[in-house]
Amino acid sequence: MRVLHKPTAKVMIVVALGAALIIGALWWWQARAQAARLVQVEVAAINDTTRLLAVNGKIAPLNAVAIRASVTGTVLQVMAKEGDGVARGAVLATLDPGLQIANVVQAQTALAQGHIRAAQAAENYARDAKLRQITPPTALETSRQAAASAAQDVLRLDALLAQATIQLGRFTLKAPMRGTVISAAVDMGQLVDPSSPLFTLADVSALVVEASVDETYASQIKPGQTAMLQLIGTRDVLAGKVAFVAPRVDGATGGLAIKLALDAPVHAAVGLTVTANILVDQRPALTVPRSALQEGGVFLLQNGTAHWTGVTTIEWPADRLIVTKGIAAGDVVIVTAEGITQGQRATAATGAN
Repeated sequence: MRVLHKPTAKVMIVVALGAALIIGALWWWQARAQAARLVQVEVAAINDTTRLLAVNGKIAPLNAVAIRASVTGTVLQVMAKEGDGVARGAVLATLDPGLQIANVVQAQTALAQGHIRAAQAAENYARDAKLRQITPPTALETSRQAAASAAQDVLRLDALLAQATIQLGRFTLKAPMRGTVISAAVDMGQLVDPSSPLFTLADVSALVVEASVDETYASQIKPGQTAMLQLIGTRDVLAGKVAFVAPRVDGATGGLAIKLALDAPVHAAVGLTVTANILVDQRPALTVPRSALQEGGVFLLQNGTAHWTGVTTIEWPADRLIVTKGIAAGDVVIVTAEGITQGQRATAATGAN
């Protein structure tokens, strides 16, 4: 026969204590889960806002020309080197013109002979015309045609001589403008052809900065925008502006070519690196830190709770972004928004803006 024992008072106390501990633990975990998270916040406000785009560029001449040989030939003389200042029409180099000189002499000889033939034919026709009464009409016509053909042949030979002379001139490379030789890739005895530039001539009195803008911001760069420029190795900040914006983006690099003009002339080496800040926009605007953005929106602190709201911003390479839609001045924005969830309890940390 099984005997049932009633629990003693001691056992009842232990059970009660255990239940109390369990309830206490559950309450502690629930309280911990519901504890408000400390967050950094700021009150949205409209302030004067400036958008600057930083780019790196190189000093380049405003006007430059690559000079190539017009014919294939061997370099006979080089009269200019890098750094030389040259006048318009100055001879930079000559190619061996031996064969072309022979062509010119041959054309001159042919023309001289043509003149002789034309003179004889004209003389024959004049004689036959003078003796028209006794010269058969067919003979007179033949004489006339011969004189006309000889005169026409002189014109043809004269044109051939002109072409040969022009071609001879192409064996001499001349400066098409006044400027400075900034590159010379030619040596005596070198065989050259029209495919490669031999000299680059530039007007270094007018310099610009050539740079490239990422296509993300290409649509916001316009001629006339102010720029602040600094030549590498210097401390002076030079004033300038956007002088040229390419009409298309380079498909290979994704960059938009631009040129920045300096307000005052500057003496600098071509190719020198320049850092520039382009003033794209300056106006009163509402901004938020980039760290506040979460999936296209921000969390606002309202009555101790985080509430997500979508915003529209102007994408820009900066720590703060302009907000054009979604929040208003006076809203309390949670700056440290990573890990925050919709409806989570939150409280502004002491000292938060």
